[in-house]
Amino acid sequence: MVLNPVISKLVGKLVVLASASPRRQDILRNAGLRFEVVPSWFKETLDKRLFKAPHEYAVETAKQKALEVARRMPFKHLKTPDIVIGADTIVTVDGLILEKPADKDDAYRMLSSLSGKMHSVFTGVVIVLCHKKEDDKVNYQLIEFYEETKVKFADLSQDLLWEYINSGEPMDKAGGYGIQALGGMFVEYVHGDFLNVVGFPLNHFCKQLDLIYNSLPSCEQKMASVNQAPNDQDASTVKPQDLSNNPSVSLSASPVKRKGGRMEVGESSQQLTNSLSKHSGDSQGSEHMSLQNITSRGRAVSVGENTVPKNGDLQRIITLMDGFRSSKALFTASKMGVFDLLQKSPGLEAARVAAEIQASLKGTQSLLEACVSLGLLTSSEKSHQKPVYKNSTLAAQFLGSDSPFSLHSYILHTDNVVWPLFSHLENAVREGINQHEQAFGKKAQDLFQDTYYDSQALKLRFMNAMHSIAKVTGKAVATAFDLSTYKTACDLGGCTGAIAHELTKANPQMSVIVFDLAAVVEMRERFQLKHMDTDSRVSFVAGDFFKDDLPKADLYVLARILHDWSDEKVDILLKKIAERCTPGCGVLLSEIFLNEDRSGPSRGLLQALSMSPGRQRSAQEYSSLLERHGFTTKDIKYTDNLLDAMLCLKV
Repeated sequence: MVLNPVISKLVGKLVVLASASPRRQDILRNAGLRFEVVPSWFKETLDKRLFKAPHEYAVETAKQKALEVARRMPFKHLKTPDIVIGADTIVTVDGLILEKPADKDDAYRMLSSLSGKMHSVFTGVVIVLCHKKEDDKVNYQLIEFYEETKVKFADLSQDLLWEYINSGEPMDKAGGYGIQALGGMFVEYVHGDFLNVVGFPLNHFCKQLDLIYNSLPSCEQKMASVNQAPNDQDASTVKPQDLSNNPSVSLSASPVKRKGGRMEVGESSQQLTNSLSKHSGDSQGSEHMSLQNITSRGRAVSVGENTVPKNGDLQRIITLMDGFRSSKALFTASKMGVFDLLQKSPGLEAARVAAEIQASLKGTQSLLEACVSLGLLTSSEKSHQKPVYKNSTLAAQFLGSDSPFSLHSYILHTDNVVWPLFSHLENAVREGINQHEQAFGKKAQDLFQDTYYDSQALKLRFMNAMHSIAKVTGKAVATAFDLSTYKTACDLGGCTGAIAHELTKANPQMSVIVFDLAAVVEMRERFQLKHMDTDSRVSFVAGDFFKDDLPKADLYVLARILHDWSDEKVDILLKKIAERCTPGCGVLLSEIFLNEDRSGPSRGLLQALSMSPGRQRSAQEYSSLLERHGFTTKDIKYTDNLLDAMLCLKV
């Protein structure tokens, strides 16, 4: 990401850097940005104890710097800037925030605390967009973000530290060192943006500018403009990633067959399973296949340099290496409408497809050929004519928007949400936390707020994705057990009611309440009218299952719920269910059940890499979890669909 795509948008605008840092100026000038320097008069006296996290302190300081300059310029400089950039860099170690040293002794204290340790460098950045009104008042709109880089110092001797301090370099630098100069000799390695340590996260800044100027109309709709005032109430804050999609838990579409599972699914679900299994490399045989020349369960195996790898072993590694290419080809073809086009007009040449999807002929040809190789399309070539393309049986079943078991919406969700998260997988593994902020510029709870309350479009897109998975898995879950003794059920977090409708189809005696957030319930009719027959036995009640009283029912359904929440939240929910249940009431749990030795299925283990607050469990772990709340496990079923099922009874 470079500034060139947006630099033309800044021509003629007064861009101001609210910082006297020569390092920040050099970084931005080298990137081609033209700006004026107006150092902020804001005194950096914020109480660090008031901030829960170091980056919040850095962002707030940057905000105050930028706003001070933005407010001062119209009066002191007789001109209003278009954009003001504020930044603040801090170093944190052992829970302490280190800024610029006050004197040499302070510099020695800082550098000694960094010696031999890993520390974090945070830069908070705030971009202020200034909009002058007809009455000469100014509206301010704020875009804020931060970048974290981890730096590992070598063990430093006292003599070396004092020699460096006496050079004078540490005195105007956060943490007391400059990585781009003599201080670089202390650094063993850097994980993250090097320029962020120098003083400004250029890459992140460019991405934010790109979002602002390429998505500004939508962005402005979310930024409530307010008039200039003597305090921070005149500035409305928005992050450009408000326009991004919202993360949810990833669910791979590859079934795994395990020993002990009963295959009592209906014909449609079985047809789905067979089709997925045929085209999936994630079968039982491949999942448990060991690389015999390289590893063996429980012991190391040496491999000689003259060992010839088996073709199957080599092919499996190649398949894993290229898996992301296959995924992205599927995502791209879905997003560009290839499968919908060929569903409507089968047998088109590449040139016609390219024209319809508004893409280059070369690119379209390559995409179509790749989809043929993946079994998603078929091609036929008549004598002396160019090949024509059609959807394969697999695509006809799952990939069109209106396919019988359409995964189209979930595929788009995976591309827009899960793919960005997994692009930061290395950070997720190193830190053990989800990467929502890295991928989308905001915390998971803020993305949740956007999805369910702030954006109708995002909410609809998310619900479409959840609906598509529920449609595919619903029948297998609803028919997993004999539920004829239950008259009433409550589907907690049941979203569009897809599983609820499958339950009433399979159980004529049953009525089902879908209990979900009000923002979800208000959208239900879109899905009922489009996909479902009107069913008076399915009703919707708005509420938060962590805060509100649960509807009374004989059976509570938890489909893809527990894995997404922390142990504390799970216990709160199960306790509430247990308190509503009388002996004989049931819980129908549907999740991916891991093998007891956590050797698979891979889709559950890969899903766990999202580092959500929850965790994936085996059937026995779920059983023990429910047992703690007074439920006993009656039956477990591996459905051979995307989700497994468990029926538990209140004792």
